[in-house]
Amino acid sequence: MPGRPPAGFATAFAAETQLARTRRARRIDRALAERYPDARIELDFRNPFELLVATVLSAQTTDVRVNLTTPGLFARFPDAAAMVAASPDELEAILQPLGFFRAKTRAVQGLSAELVARFGGEVPRRMKDLVTLPGVGRKTANVVLGNGFGIPGLPVDTHVLRLSNRLGYTTSDDPVQVEKDVTALLPRADWVMASHHLIFHGRRTCFARKPACGACPVFALCPSAGIGENDPVKAAKLVKP
Repeated sequence: MPGRPPAGFATAFAAETQLARTRRARRIDRALAERYPDARIELDFRNPFELLVATVLSAQTTDVRVNLTTPGLFARFPDAAAMVAASPDELEAILQPLGFFRAKTRAVQGLSAELVARFGGEVPRRMKDLVTLPGVGRKTANVVLGNGFGIPGLPVDTHVLRLSNRLGYTTSDDPVQVEKDVTALLPRADWVMASHHLIFHGRRTCFARKPACGACPVFALCPSAGIGENDPVKAAKLVKP
């Protein structure tokens, strides 16, 4: 299958010391920071509540689509209390372009109801509180903590999961274990930006099916180097701006 780690990957992973892996991971993160100096969350938001709702809505759709939908949503329902009081039919009509709009309507109204009932309508600043909200897992909680409150966290989405394995940071497919393995390699202050770097790299260069290896800034540091397009000219044409 395209994109699988090369033969011998597991052996090489086992042979690498934790210190060597840490040094390599930090070099990779610095290189990705140079390649993507504009790396950031690609959801538009003005406050933690908008970020929380936008992140929940982004499941199984694109950030671009969410960004087209949320201005109208938040103009009509700007906070948790307004979202709870909204007519489900009206919410469904607004959220329909996102797909799964009935489930997403229930999710945003459910988490808004919990915010009003338990947190005074405010988004809590603790992981243990955030993950009790309907539709909120560790990934969403880390997105909100890191980007809404400046509290270090590493959200593990599909890109972070894929690249963490390809780059030899982990061999796990469990997002919680991947989060643990990757955060052990990087300074706490770098966790949020490291996730952005990996997501940007995954969306623009290190694709799931055919990574642009020949145009990759961390080719020399990647144990999976060579699984995609290796010709520099052809690879450069695959890279998305």
